[in-house]
Amino acid sequence: MMVRTILGAFIVLFAMTQAVSAGGAGDIGSHFNNMSREVKATDNPAQKRDILRNSLETMTKALDRIENFNLVSVEDRAGAKLLRATLQEKQDELGGMNGFERVADNQLNAFGDYVVQDMQQADQYITVSLVAVLLIVILLVLIL
Repeated sequence: MMVRTILGAFIVLFAMTQAVSAGGAGDIGSHFNNMSREVKATDNPAQKRDILRNSLETMTKALDRIENFNLVSVEDRAGAKLLRATLQEKQDELGGMNGFERVADNQLNAFGDYVVQDMQQADQYITVSLVAVLLIVILLVLIL
């Protein structure tokens, strides 16, 4: 019975690794790409702002939960913390808080593109392991 449990655990871990390497980080990027497409498809500035705010808050909630998992390494927690700070900065800029000027209604489409581009560049300086990426993707699916 013990061998069966261990073998099952290895199979699950292997499947998780394959799922993440096949598209984990891409799923996070697609979350923001979808957000940008939704913003551009909407004409109402209030709705655009809501879409942007909800997308940023959803990712922030996922990162907050990641930090509470025992499986996540110290390096991953640090990466999640940096990413969360970046997301908070975007939320502040969107709402005009903490010294930022509020994004003008006619600039919301461009701001959506800016968020997507900034999140893609964040990969260059924020390292998150495959396990953490998988947890983020799972949490995004559960939150949405």
